[in-house]
This record gives sequence, structure tokens and C-alpha cells, in this order.
Amino acid sequence: MKQPTRYHDLSDPQARPRYTGIASFFRAAHTERLDEVDIGVIGVPYDGGVTNRPGARHGPRAVREQSALLRRISAATGVAPFATARVRDLGDCWLERPFALEGALDEIAAFYRGVVGAGVVPLSVGGDHSISLPILRALGASRPVGMVHIDAHCDTGDDYMGSRFHHGAPFRRAVDEGLLDPTRVIQIGIRGTVNDPDMWGFSTRSGMRVLGMDEFADNGWHFAAEEARRVAGSGPTYLTFDIDSLDPSQAPGTGTPEAGGITALEALRLLRALRGLDFVGADLVEVSPPFDVGGLTAFNGASILFELLCLLVESWQIRHGATRSVKS
Repeated sequence: MKQPTRYHDLSDPQARPRYTGIASFFRAAHTERLDEVDIGVIGVPYDGGVTNRPGARHGPRAVREQSALLRRISAATGVAPFATARVRDLGDCWLERPFALEGALDEIAAFYRGVVGAGVVPLSVGGDHSISLPILRALGASRPVGMVHIDAHCDTGDDYMGSRFHHGAPFRRAVDEGLLDPTRVIQIGIRGTVNDPDMWGFSTRSGMRVLGMDEFADNGWHFAAEEARRVAGSGPTYLTFDIDSLDPSQAPGTGTPEAGGITALEALRLLRALRGLDFVGADLVEVSPPFDVGGLTAFNGASILFELLCLLVESWQIRHGATRSVKS
């Protein structure tokens, strides 16, 4: 209702003071109409697949709040995603059947089939990492995709206490279902302890490139980015970022922290070095506000999310030859 009378740039809600307005992802406009969206930012408030500490269902709301601190243009790359594509907050993929794990995943997949079918590129915020499987069921339905996976864990486990559909196994299931091409998958930042020495053995046996944290630390983010570009190649690629890939000092609010992780700066520079890959979707998962300290994890998550958005917008622009400018 209030319109600027002196500073006319403030007619754009994203230019107004960051403490104002109703919270949405990056203070972008909210809509539920897919025909007016190029890149849809979607919350998936579901953590029914966690194996230990719950709370990631509250992640989308916390990341929304912290994303209000971010501005419109990347100072590092000059990318202005909101001026290039119609970026909208599509709200949440909330669940009618959250207590039935496999039914919940089916429900998420059905939602994303509608999004992808409308030509919208999904940028998702979880939720636990099990949500990546149903998203891939939509994005990989017509052909398997490659994947850049940044995480402390490979998430290629199998049965755990009676379920094969938990946050430690989505990418094994995705390979089983023909959604992922494992030879075009790289997993970056893997570390920590295991109970089974072969816990992540499926990754290497299936052909995935596992770049562990020791190798990352020895060779740096630039090496990891070059390896990601080599492995993913020129085909359609999904990008998934688990916040527990960051060191717990910078992301305490997560369900399965592991000591000795990637710094926020390394993560940002790694992502920026992936420009030009054909990203068809991305997600940020495992932000768990009940374990956060001062909103630090949610803020770093929102900062990562902005880099994911920039990558998706540039990929979308290349695929569609888009040169137009849009207003948010």
C-alpha cells in the first residue's frame, strides 16, 4: 500500500530496507501460478527421513527469514538473477501424509512433476536429504542426469532399521531407479565416522567420483570445481548441497554434523567456479533450526542458496537464449 515519494528505486520491494516486508525467499514475489515463473524457489518442510536428530522440517522457514538479508546482485560475479529471470517464491510443498515415509516421497514427486512439467526450474530448500529423491523422480524422468553433490556423507546407503528411503540413501535409490547417471556424479567433502567400512561403497562401485574432505583440503576448492566440471560434463546436471558439508563451526544447526568441514568461503568460491554447467535444478538441505546458534546455519544456508540461484538462472538463460530483462 505504501509507495515511495522520494526514492523511486524503492518501488521494487527487494530494494527496500531488509527488515521490512513479509518474509519470502530473497524477498521475491510469492505466487502459486506456474505460468508466471522461470525459476521457482520451493520449501520442502519434511524431515521424516532422518536417522537421528529431527528438526530440518523447520529449515525452509528459517532460510526464508535469513534470505531477506541478501541483496539483488552478486558482488563477486555481477550476476543479477532477479533482473534476468522471473524468480518467484512458490511457497512450500507441504505434505498431507507426512507420517508415511514412502507416501510422503510420492507426494513430493507428484508436486515436482507439475513444476517441471510447466517448464519451471526448481530450487528447493529442505527438509532432510531424502527429499532429493522425489525431486529427481521429476527431473530425471525422461533421462538420467548427472549430479554435483556437496556433503559430509555420500548418502548412498541401503536398508536402515527397516527402510531403504531415508536421508542416508537417496542417491543409491536414484541410481536404482535410473534417475542418476553415476558416472556423471561427483560427491565433494565426504568425511566423518562410519559403523560399516563399506557404508559408502556403492558410490565407488557404481562409478561415482568421491572427493573426500582430505583430498579437498590438500588440493583446494579450485581443484574440486575442476573435477566437478570434468565429471559432470556438458549434460543436464542436478546440484545438491547438504549444509553439513560446512564445518560445524559455521553450520551447527544440522542433524548430522561432522568435524573438519568446508568453510563458507570455500563453498561460495566452489559454487561460483561451476558456472557454465547445465544445471536443471538444485537443492539446499538439512538446515535444522533447533540446533542452530544465532541463526548462523540458516544465514550461511541462505547465502549458499543465492549462489545456487545464480547458477540456475545462468543455465536457464543459456538453454533458452534469454536476453530479456524482467522486474521482480
